[in-house]
Amino acid sequence: MLYLDNSATTQIHPEVKDAMLPYLMEEFGNPSSKYYAPAENAKKAVKEARNALASLLGCKDTELVFTSGSTESNNMIIKGVADHYSEKGNHIITTKVEHPSVLETCQYLETKGFEVTYLDVDQYGRIDIEDLEKEITEKTILVTVIWGNNELGSLNDMAAISNICLESNVFLHTDATQVVSKIEMDLSNYPGITFLSCSAHKFHGPKGIGAAFIRNDEYELPTKITPLLHGGGQENGIRSGTLAVHNIVGLGKASEIARRNLVDNINKLRELEYHLIKLLNEKFKDQIHINSDNTAKIPGIVSVQFKGVNNELLVKNLAPIIAASTGSACSSSKPSHVLAAIGLTIDQVRSTIRFSLSSFIEEEELEIFRQL
Repeated sequence: MLYLDNSATTQIHPEVKDAMLPYLMEEFGNPSSKYYAPAENAKKAVKEARNALASLLGCKDTELVFTSGSTESNNMIIKGVADHYSEKGNHIITTKVEHPSVLETCQYLETKGFEVTYLDVDQYGRIDIEDLEKEITEKTILVTVIWGNNELGSLNDMAAISNICLESNVFLHTDATQVVSKIEMDLSNYPGITFLSCSAHKFHGPKGIGAAFIRNDEYELPTKITPLLHGGGQENGIRSGTLAVHNIVGLGKASEIARRNLVDNINKLRELEYHLIKLLNEKFKDQIHINSDNTAKIPGIVSVQFKGVNNELLVKNLAPIIAASTGSACSSSKPSHVLAAIGLTIDQVRSTIRFSLSSFIEEEELEIFRQL
């Protein structure tokens, strides 16, 4: 079977598995314990992993908090900002095409008295920068905008969004789950981004581990938010709970590999995407329509309408030979809110599937589409 659902999750890299195994067996110490070798070894491993992720993102290691993944990071940041800064304002700005872990968190906060503005997007899922500027008020405490869309691959102009939020003195959070390892990014070039979320399993690391970037303030202390989890005070009191060292080591190794292979990975994904679209157009001609843009996008994500074909049936029929999806794995039971937000009809939404590639795929494997 050809696996083309890498936006849902990726296979773990062999080097990541090898790096993790010792911390599941021999090196089982708790990094919060002191002095004895297993604890100190675990502490050192966590520090090295934190440094590796910081190098990939272009931030300081002190600005990273380990979480269970982007869903937790999104919840922790949005709820944490809302609670801590509620006396300064009660207005949050987001978009109509965010991941459910952002949208549903914002909807929850609306029940608690917060006002949320949901920005419209264009035909590719990008916000209009002027719309964002117009919606910021003196009550706005947070803007949360997805960096790269998980269904369409479209990239928002994060440099412009960062500058607007910086000038407006408003916190900016971005869900960067899909872009880490697929675009060149350096958070030191985006001073307006205060918070960012990411997950290891989207770039060949293990499931159940991710991170929240929380920018240090002028005193080199983390920007204050209310913790989602209280307890033992781990991660500088921002995220309590015994650290999952084996998963953190896996995240660190995946980050190291992603940074090492970044340019090659991006180029390969672009080549694979070009070849896939070429094959689809040759095979299906005017029976398909590509929803994704061909510029300013994450390489390797292709959203395709198969006109007049039910996407659930298509994915089911393809399953023995090709793994694909109808959209986000976190909202698989509902028609895509992303595709609806870009203006597609319900019939067009229900005829769309997403192919998402990885550097583990070879171009000749895509030739399977000629046999469909």
